[in-house]
Amino acid sequence: MDVMGDKATLFETGRFVQPSSREDTETPDETGEIADEAAEELRQRLAAEAGDVEAMSVLGAMLLRRGDLDGAESHLRAATAAGDRAAANNLGVLLHQRGYADEAAGWWRIAAVAGSAAAAHALGRHHRERGDEPAAEYWLRQSAEQGHTLGAYALADLLEHRGDAGAEKWMRAAAERGHREAAYRLARALDRKAARDTGGDDGGQAPDEVEQWYRQAAARGHRRAALHLGTILEKRGELKEAGRWYLTSAKDGEARAACALGFLLRDAGDTENAAVWWLRAAQDGDGNAANALGALHAERGETQTAERWYRAAMDAGDVNGAYNLGLLCAEQGRTAQAEQWYRRAAYAGHREAANALAILLLRAGDETGAEPWFSKAAEAGSVDAAFNLGILHAGRGEEQAALRWYERAAAAGHTEAALQVGMARLRAGDEQEAERHLRCAAGGGSAEAAYRLATVLDARRPPEPAHELGEPVHRRSECEEWYERAASQGHRRAQVRVGMLAAARGDVVEAARWYREAAEAGSRNGAFNLGLLLAREGSEPEAAVWWTRAADAGHGRAALRLALVYARRGELAEGQRWADRAVALGPASVAERAARLRDALRQELSA
Repeated sequence: MDVMGDKATLFETGRFVQPSSREDTETPDETGEIADEAAEELRQRLAAEAGDVEAMSVLGAMLLRRGDLDGAESHLRAATAAGDRAAANNLGVLLHQRGYADEAAGWWRIAAVAGSAAAAHALGRHHRERGDEPAAEYWLRQSAEQGHTLGAYALADLLEHRGDAGAEKWMRAAAERGHREAAYRLARALDRKAARDTGGDDGGQAPDEVEQWYRQAAARGHRRAALHLGTILEKRGELKEAGRWYLTSAKDGEARAACALGFLLRDAGDTENAAVWWLRAAQDGDGNAANALGALHAERGETQTAERWYRAAMDAGDVNGAYNLGLLCAEQGRTAQAEQWYRRAAYAGHREAANALAILLLRAGDETGAEPWFSKAAEAGSVDAAFNLGILHAGRGEEQAALRWYERAAAAGHTEAALQVGMARLRAGDEQEAERHLRCAAGGGSAEAAYRLATVLDARRPPEPAHELGEPVHRRSECEEWYERAASQGHRRAQVRVGMLAAARGDVVEAARWYREAAEAGSRNGAFNLGLLLAREGSEPEAAVWWTRAADAGHGRAALRLALVYARRGELAEGQRWADRAVALGPASVAERAARLRDALRQELSA
């Protein structure tokens, strides 16, 4: 226990000897200070021998601070006998250090009754250590109300332990007097209160007062306060200052700060230094840092090292280690080991591991074993698992069950789930709900949703108004914007549709560009339409190339066009072959025309 003397006579004197371990390391200033202290001690000793009670008290405190308990005790007892309350307090400290706690408490009580705030604090702590909380509260409150910082903090700690609302008042009092742990704990309490008030969603912004107290504690060397301050600043985008506080905290031994600093450096592109801090944090037992190191080595192809760090994360109690080991084994084709690690993480409550395990079992044909894990993951909040359950039920033809899970995943922002809900609503004729979900999915980047949304809007689009001279007036509609968005994402049917819209407004170059993109991506309609466009522009040979591609992909009208081309060229056998192909491909109207052309070509060939 620290020396706890009267504030006026002990803490403000600055006369305590600070012994040096090696004389030859002393600087001239230190030597001078020691000489001054020695002279002061001699002066106090002479005064004490002359009967000066205050000198006895101060000399006893000096010897106590230096560790000379035998020398201190006689002076402190003499001063105490003369009624010096600071001496009584320090005599209690001395006796406490020697293991005489009850006798120490007796002297503290004498000093506390005489008005020593430090003694009241020491006596309060003594009672708390023995489980006598009412007595502890009484004496700590006496100390705190006299302005004693440590008394205020100890009282706040006691009240907080009991869940008493008055704890904040005294924690604040201690913090305002410079107690760094009080400042940190006040910040934590206010932080938790703000999180409760906002339902845990405050947009990542801590209240100003919380930041103020974290900053005060961090400035006084509190490493966890520095960590929390760094987190606040990082969320706010002030990365440079956040990095400085993380660095301060990490250098003081806070593993979580070292880990956070590593992520900050990685995001800045400095993976080498990030790895240094992650290594430091991982060696101090931080599982998150060990996982980060594992991921870094996995990216470099150093799978054995990655596995070692994932195991270290798992040993540190981070369930992500087992999940990441599962992912690593799955990537290497080690399915049995992957299942083992997924199971370990899933049983520990890792929802994504449960989802991954279910997928693994489903791929192995164990649908019965997969479903409970999908359910467990979905109930734990895994959006992917909810979507996968939708797929599972849809595959069984259980459309209503599938829709429920799709809706759950869509509500959590799953793009493909929103698309599936939109399609289901379209089939049910609920166009308004369908549009809402399709917009969500399209906004999330789904090309198919953008195309489907465009078709919905296209179907309700009024006819284009005509110019007074009969020329159409083209206005860019919302459906065209969605078609173009889907087309730009590589959606082939959207590309064909955008090409058709461009052709309708006379933009042949734009139409050809979109038809060509669709055709080269494998769209038979794109290839057929590109052929039509080229034929109209007088490039029938090139058109035939695209019609051939479309016909080979099963496009009946393209086959009929080829039959007509070859018939006009006089290549009757080739024309008849393509006519046969068009009859086989259809549709009915094309097959009928192709059959007539084939019969005519056959007669011509047999004539």
